[in-house]
Amino acid sequence: MLNTEILPFKATAFHNGDFVEVTEQDLKGKWSVVFFYPADFTFVCPTELGDLADEYEEFKRLGVEIYSVSTDTHFTHKAWHETSDTIAKLQYPMIGDPTGRISRNFQVMIEEDGLAERGTFVINPEGQIKIIELNDGGVGRDASELLRKVKAAQYIAAHPGEVCPAKWKEGAETLSPSLDLVGKI
Repeated sequence: MLNTEILPFKATAFHNGDFVEVTEQDLKGKWSVVFFYPADFTFVCPTELGDLADEYEEFKRLGVEIYSVSTDTHFTHKAWHETSDTIAKLQYPMIGDPTGRISRNFQVMIEEDGLAERGTFVINPEGQIKIIELNDGGVGRDASELLRKVKAAQYIAAHPGEVCPAKWKEGAETLSPSLDLVGKI
């Protein structure tokens, strides 16, 4: 799936107190994170979504929109937003995927459960998937690590011919792959 273009979809999201339509076209023209999680009103999921909410301003500063997605409906997202202090902090769209189409498009659907895996996808402005992260259901993700990866993806997109080594942080030295580097790192 890396470097492939996202597939078409149309869904309803709960965002800033309203129900809004979201399509794959909304993800194009800017950097996006599509953040799949199994279900509303659960255990690990609100900790992840809350962590993203805490880092949301930094994502926005980088020109990145976050879209959380579960197979719940947009109505369920609204109810959760209104009853959980953690979820009430969310300012990014919460997409409902009750048919599982988006989850299947991104190959994270757990068919026997009707739920999505913990999948994270970073999409560039051209609509191509540049980063994929999949976690087991019991392993929560870290928004600060996602931010680091987004910054690295944006850096290499803006600096062709350079790559970001392990543990690269914004402003750190990068590498320019060449025959001269072989065996010297």
